[in-house]
Amino acid sequence: MKLSKFGEKFSGQSGIVELMDDLGTALNENPEMIFMGGGNPGRIPEVEQIFKARLETVLADPAQLHTLLGVYQSPQGDKDFREQIAGLLKQQFGWDLSERNIAVSNGSQSAFFVLYNMFAGEMADGSQRSIHLPLAPEYIGYRDIGLTDNLFTATRPEIELLDNNLFKYHVDFSRLNIDQQSAALCVSRPTNPTGNVLTDNEIEQLDAIAKEQNIPFILDGAYGLPFPGIIFNQAKAHWNSNTILVLSLSKLGLPGVRTGIIVASEEIIQAYTRANTIVSLACGNLGPAVARELVSSGEIMALSQQRIAPFYRQRAHQTVQWFRESLGDLPYRIHRPEGAIFLWLWFKDLPITSKELYQRLKARGVLVVPGHDFFPGITDDWRHQQECIRVSYAQDDAVVKAGVEIIAQEVAQAYQSS
Repeated sequence: MKLSKFGEKFSGQSGIVELMDDLGTALNENPEMIFMGGGNPGRIPEVEQIFKARLETVLADPAQLHTLLGVYQSPQGDKDFREQIAGLLKQQFGWDLSERNIAVSNGSQSAFFVLYNMFAGEMADGSQRSIHLPLAPEYIGYRDIGLTDNLFTATRPEIELLDNNLFKYHVDFSRLNIDQQSAALCVSRPTNPTGNVLTDNEIEQLDAIAKEQNIPFILDGAYGLPFPGIIFNQAKAHWNSNTILVLSLSKLGLPGVRTGIIVASEEIIQAYTRANTIVSLACGNLGPAVARELVSSGEIMALSQQRIAPFYRQRAHQTVQWFRESLGDLPYRIHRPEGAIFLWLWFKDLPITSKELYQRLKARGVLVVPGHDFFPGITDDWRHQQECIRVSYAQDDAVVKAGVEIIAQEVAQAYQSS
């Protein structure tokens, strides 16, 4: 089989392919597998019941059912839904926008594929531009998304050591180097994989740098503000005409509907929509159909603040405590959990690589994600990349506790056998 450069690149092995393959096949190999690797949200019965009731309402109404199943929406997304999103954001935060500033995507991953390749890669004049990540580690799904190689550059973080075996990454502005080849700045907030929430001051500084360089500031809010709001501190929502804010319905508890939401200037939305027409033809209808009333009523905010964020806050606190009990005096640190649905564990001077630790844990029936794939744009041999793993705490308590104990056993074995 002969493949194009595109075919070779996108049919090859990558971190995100391995992650999703694990999620799709591991249960068939081991029905008792403990899933602590993927990004599936936890099951919150009260939230599921709300989605169920909304879907039943749609199915019971012939007009709504026809719209759901029998009508192509615009590549920009359902107009009523976009108006409701714009109205919610304007009411909540006073942002100056309308439905023309909103586009819907078939999941935020597909949105980033279009956006990143719109701004970076090979330019019309033959030059190369890249997306700069001001802080790595960053989302594993970015790494191989470019139509050309080396789509990302990144800056190593400043590491603040905290009490009680915690630490926190900060943007190291002294190292941050934005030049003519930088096409955009991008951060996720909270950060996947670490649960780090960049401070309001860091966001403001990055926004100012992007404006000064006349490049967009892309903010991945899949876990953040305004919804699903899985943030455990007092961070402020951020958007302006130079910001591209990408949201998702997945972590509300709707990963299967594959719905992303892009908030940007009208010029960017228009360019994105034209590209999305070629890539996707039209947007899916299920996500907007389920979420429409939640958005128009503002209930989506209450759901995020009163149900979803407290659920994960409690899970994070409990899982950190279990790790402290199980890891004991081993040389470990946990990134301070400030949001998202993961813990990021750093094992200083780990004698094996994170990849080998992942393989050992998989053999024991526990799936985590090795840390080395979360550093797109970091090209030097920084040992820290091989000392970290991402662990989800979204599963039931008993499952997470059992996984924590096995992780601690394998880490202890790695240090003892060195």
